[in-house]
Amino acid sequence: MQILFPNESPEYSGRELTLAFPALVDGQRVECMITAEALEDHFGAASTRLEDMVGAFDTHRERIQAATRRLLSETSAQCVVLRSGYVRFYEANGRA
Repeated sequence: MQILFPNESPEYSGRELTLAFPALVDGQRVECMITAEALEDHFGAASTRLEDMVGAFDTHRERIQAATRRLLSETSAQCVVLRSGYVRFYEANGRA
């Protein structure tokens, strides 16, 4: 399975408190999201404000994409929501 991440800015949802970002899985676009809680708990976002969440995402894009890549692989490329608990599990298990 080939997983690539286009260099696009994430889209903020204040209603859901998430950032959405695309992945290309074997050429098919898959929408992925990361929660504000995950960004605050693991990537240093100071709040759920757009600026704080996007800043944390941009600073830690590689780590977020690595966790997303693993979750996409585990779920057969279904729509993905990175939550704090998954990031904690992923990082505790050697980022394999």
